Amino acid sequence: MEELPNGFTGFNRRGPGFTSAGDAMRKARRSAEMGRDETHYRESGRKAAQHGWQLPREKLIVGEQRRGMGPQTDPTDMKRYLRVPDVLAGEFGPVYDMQALAEIPEYDRRWSWVEISLSAIRHNTMTVKNSLQPGVRLMAVVKADAYGHGAVQCARTMLNSGAEQLGVATVDEGIELREAGIQAPILILSEPPISAIPLLLAHKLLPSVYTVEFAVRYAEAADSIDQRAPYHLKVNTGMNRIGVHYSEVTEFLRQVSFHRALDLVGTFTHFATADEQDTMEIERANNRFLTALDAMEAVGIDPGIVHSSNSAATTRFPQLQYDMVRVGLSLYGYYSTPEMFGMIDLIPAMSVHARITDVKNVPLGEGVSYFLTYRSGGYAKVCTVPIGYADGLRFGLSNKIDFVMEGRQHPQVGNICMDQCMFEVSQRTRGASFEHLDPQIGDEVLIVGAQGDAFATIDQMAEVLGSMSYEVCIGFGNGRMPRVYV
Repeated sequence: MEELPNGFTGFNRRGPGFTSAGDAMRKARRSAEMGRDETHYRESGRKAAQHGWQLPREKLIVGEQRRGMGPQTDPTDMKRYLRVPDVLAGEFGPVYDMQALAEIPEYDRRWSWVEISLSAIRHNTMTVKNSLQPGVRLMAVVKADAYGHGAVQCARTMLNSGAEQLGVATVDEGIELREAGIQAPILILSEPPISAIPLLLAHKLLPSVYTVEFAVRYAEAADSIDQRAPYHLKVNTGMNRIGVHYSEVTEFLRQVSFHRALDLVGTFTHFATADEQDTMEIERANNRFLTALDAMEAVGIDPGIVHSSNSAATTRFPQLQYDMVRVGLSLYGYYSTPEMFGMIDLIPAMSVHARITDVKNVPLGEGVSYFLTYRSGGYAKVCTVPIGYADGLRFGLSNKIDFVMEGRQHPQVGNICMDQCMFEVSQRTRGASFEHLDPQIGDEVLIVGAQGDAFATIDQMAEVLGSMSYEVCIGFGNGRMPRVYV
């Protein structure tokens, strides 16, 4: 049996052009030695931010120019929002045109919003697709509203950029995509409740299956209306979250495969340690997966589409791509592990914006925000922006991050509130060439994004919180702030 450079053995589904993970990593190191920009993980956010968010200033304007309104237009001109009263119906005095009022954009109702770059989504999808072995399919994972980026918009962009299938976490997430007119195969990545079976059949959603009762009830429901019951078998190879134990796969299939309506169209597992530098556990899990696949083939069962790799495994271990990969985080522009940086070029798709709602000179020694955890040094203007922990800007980030305005980083100060937070703009003299900033109400601030050499990133926030970029993205994208697609 051939021993691969990274320690994996016995892969029986190597495609043409096979490249081992060891070779891929060595190639990445050579690229770095030949002059590629910073490859340290902590610098990846900076590089990606500069790459992805250096948009022309006019593209970042969300107010009147984006709506196509002239600079002289008065947004409070009430004549635009009134209609002629219907006197016969008893209407007198000002009558509001509710349709006109509804057309006031969400980002002009409260000065904070999330921007999603669909061009970045397109770039990331095409980059991942082009990195796959020939013939390997790409499943784009759009669960949790596409990690806060908007499932429908992202799914459409991904499918138009090389993805063939979609993965979601819940039945309702799948229904949302179907109701938006998306026809691609959609896999529910866990087994739904039996009560959701009619919805699966009506909307042609593929369930993951790992219990006998669900499989039989699903097949019976489909058979009763002369439909097939396609599914993917989930195999537990060591994560011990869900799935049929790898040693019990053939026994499970023996108990359910008698039913004529059931169609096994895919078999998959999930690696718990694909992000870790040590490959021992992922090697063990993959060998267990191969054991299950070999057992299935030994009794004449076709496993269908075989898939195992998430974002990290797809990039780090090309030999684990099998027939299809399930990629989520990479499509949104983030690296789930330091080992990935330098191996694939991703652009963050999310930036977070706000406008200043108040500016004040806080006297020396005066405190700011709840519990007065920050005291003014007397040399800075304290600015308020309407974004808080209810919008995804976690309380644990208080006094530990920077915002970006006019190409400079400015420290966030005081405890982050539910709906608002503060940052300071220094007024100290830093030399003859230093130009004081004069922050004004309405000025735009980047909570996440980059201008010039100044940046604030999702990865930085995740590091401060001891969390992951997944959690931070979802917090911003699935909160109260409107999403704007650019």
